[in-house]
Amino acid sequence: MDFNHTQERQMLADMTGRFVREQYPIEKRHEIAASQEGFSRELWSQMAELGLIGALFPEEAGGFGGTGFDIAVVFEQLGRGLVVEPFLASLLAGTVLSRGNESQKSLLENVISGETILALAHGEPASRYMLSHVETTATKTGEGWQLNGNKAVVINGDTADQLIVSARVNGEMDDTDGIALFLVPADTDGINRRGTSTVDGYRTAEIALSNVAVGEDAVVGDAGDAYANLQTSYLLGTLAVCAEALGAIEVAIELTLDYMKTRKQFGVPIGKFQALQHRMADMMTEREQIRSAVINAAGNLDLVDREWYISAAKNLVGRSGRLIAEETIQMHGGIAMTWEYAAGHYAKRIVMIDHMFGDVDHHLERIMKLGRVA
Repeated sequence: MDFNHTQERQMLADMTGRFVREQYPIEKRHEIAASQEGFSRELWSQMAELGLIGALFPEEAGGFGGTGFDIAVVFEQLGRGLVVEPFLASLLAGTVLSRGNESQKSLLENVISGETILALAHGEPASRYMLSHVETTATKTGEGWQLNGNKAVVINGDTADQLIVSARVNGEMDDTDGIALFLVPADTDGINRRGTSTVDGYRTAEIALSNVAVGEDAVVGDAGDAYANLQTSYLLGTLAVCAEALGAIEVAIELTLDYMKTRKQFGVPIGKFQALQHRMADMMTEREQIRSAVINAAGNLDLVDREWYISAAKNLVGRSGRLIAEETIQMHGGIAMTWEYAAGHYAKRIVMIDHMFGDVDHHLERIMKLGRVA
């Protein structure tokens, strides 16, 4: 089989990679991550003009891509630069919004153009990786709905202009039925947002909703489709971070290989030592395994058993990614722990991705439950 990109996707990969290399050196990335918003509005606008946001969505949603390979191509290059702009938040919330009414879909055009920041407020303090665990409630009122509850680790939730909030309208907290999605302006009365930075420099928020009033037109999608829409959103998000991890892993290995060629011990480059050569070969082998898993997941998004491919990729990224991250630190020695050197920042992001959308153990359990044999 030919695993090479089509001409259009190769152009997208080259353009994205060139922009990241030229506009996103590690020093610039640190500066942006430490800013008040945690990302650069100027660079976000430039990325939108290049079509990088539009590549994440299909034509019917206002984009020009939206396939698994389109998403993987963009996020792999973003991972090479540890880009902190709200691509993942836009993909998650935009995927849900693309299944809304015409008025809501029109907002997605503003997201794709970079004018509006959209975030999906779904995870909760006690939900862990359970997608169906929703304690936030939506109570029917005469004019619409009233939302009450707490959302945790909302990606880019502190700077979003609009939030898509999941809430339970009926049923037990772990039922897949009875969940609804609401499009809510982030400055609505009753919404309290507290932004935080994760250990790898990305922005999230803890969001409290207290008697937040929304109208009937705030409901996103048809009744009964909310859980399926969330599933699709999280599957695409999981693929995206797997591809992002691949990009970060590629750079971590490049940095390690370059260091082994220049760092000398006993008068010779440490890359001459056979033991280190074997460890580097293991890292490269694991990288190719991850690349194959990402390709496999991206190419099977339309199949009935797509969840198996996504979980298989995420499990491998978690296991092999941690190995590569740890080896990167070990083979660099103390310099990898300094803030100025890039290797440690890539290692942190690779490890943190394991804890997004389900860790190694979570996806291993899912693989066993799905019952498919590779």
